[in-house]
Amino acid sequence: MRFPFALTAKIAKHIVGHRLRGTPKFAMVLQLEPLHTCNLTCTGCGRIREYSTSLKDIVPLEQCLAAAAECDAPMVSVCGGEPLIYPKIEELVAGLRAQGRIIYICTNGVFMRKKMRDYMAAHFGPALEPKLVQLVEAGLVTEKEAESIRNADAAARSKVTIQPSKWHYWNVHVDGLEYTHDLIVEREGVFKECVAAIKMAKILGYQVATNTTVYRETNPSELEEMFRFLSSLGCDGHTISPGYDYDAAKKDMVKRLGRDPKEFFLTRDLTRQKFKDIERWGELFTIFGTPVYQEFLAGKRELTCTAWAIPTFNVRGWKAPCYLMTDGHYPSYQEMLEKVDWEKYGVVDGVARDLRCENCMVHCGYDPSGALSNKPRDTWINFKYNFLPRPAPFPASPELESRAHNGVTIGKGHLAEAKAAVSKEMAGAKSVYQRNGHHDHAGTDAGSDTTQRDELLGKIREAGKIELKND
Repeated sequence: MRFPFALTAKIAKHIVGHRLRGTPKFAMVLQLEPLHTCNLTCTGCGRIREYSTSLKDIVPLEQCLAAAAECDAPMVSVCGGEPLIYPKIEELVAGLRAQGRIIYICTNGVFMRKKMRDYMAAHFGPALEPKLVQLVEAGLVTEKEAESIRNADAAARSKVTIQPSKWHYWNVHVDGLEYTHDLIVEREGVFKECVAAIKMAKILGYQVATNTTVYRETNPSELEEMFRFLSSLGCDGHTISPGYDYDAAKKDMVKRLGRDPKEFFLTRDLTRQKFKDIERWGELFTIFGTPVYQEFLAGKRELTCTAWAIPTFNVRGWKAPCYLMTDGHYPSYQEMLEKVDWEKYGVVDGVARDLRCENCMVHCGYDPSGALSNKPRDTWINFKYNFLPRPAPFPASPELESRAHNGVTIGKGHLAEAKAAVSKEMAGAKSVYQRNGHHDHAGTDAGSDTTQRDELLGKIREAGKIELKND
């Protein structure tokens, strides 16, 4: 099966129960944002800009758990911001499990290894020793970290941690191979860390999924290569969705980056072009999302948006009408369902009810439409897609690994040209410390003179040589 039987049965029971009771609208997945603080500034993400005045705010643990209980979605996607920054993330995961939820932690991967080391320290014993040795040999844990795990103190051993479970997934953000991914997240080295975290997670027995957003500049052939690589790492599944030009993201694109959003986000026609092979990808790789939604992405059918099925709860309350558009926040899920005029949103028969919905084909609006379809044919293909055996993992190889690390790992990161220009400009010159009489820092890299570096970056941008983002 593509999705574990227990999880599939839980979701099916939830849908059937509401249908038998005649519930017109109900939650399938809760997008829970306990905070909006993030350690990255990903291009195309408007979250930390839309909620810039509340970045220091967090949703108390009890309120997060109450929101999950209120809408009673069988699955909770803990997102943000970066959820691993949330001070009570371990307690939140434990609390959601106590409620019987399926949990996805949507993370950029940067803090994953730290959380898994915490788990090992808290539960270390003879059974974990072979895995710890394997992690050290693979370079995923240092010798010093290994000794800290083996000799953890009482505080570390008593800590609540995120443990491997069939009910929990790490959901790692990966938007392409190394060069592309690091460019989109605007920091070199993040892809490399994501890969290390995924490898460590699989050795320790965690379930790992990935989520990918596709933009105008995304090359579909690179996506297929990315899926091959992620499959070879043992990933348990993948979510993929088109990049949509919602208001907060558009404003960030213009104000912060000085770019035209039309050059970055997808129209409906472009989405169908980019996703024309999605059904074939679904046969080759464990793509999460219904085959009905895949047909929609490929342009073979239309669907009506069901944003109410994947509600968002954050520091301001229940966000409406959807994860990406904000017309208001409500104090309860039920009040949101009753007060929002859902007929005002989405695209019906090719006509956008709201102009902001015109180019939207994202999974949080349309994937539940595929799952909730009551057409016999849709029910059958959804059933068959999930219950047939999952595709075999793609064979790992040094060549595949090498092709995936096509950026900073081989000296071709998105700042490579700027760094080369800085080095050339400063070659043979005294360091900034030497010029100030501090000869003990003679070996300092020339790039530490940030004023000159910024001037050079500016010159390169003006010359149009390369699209650059400062780390």
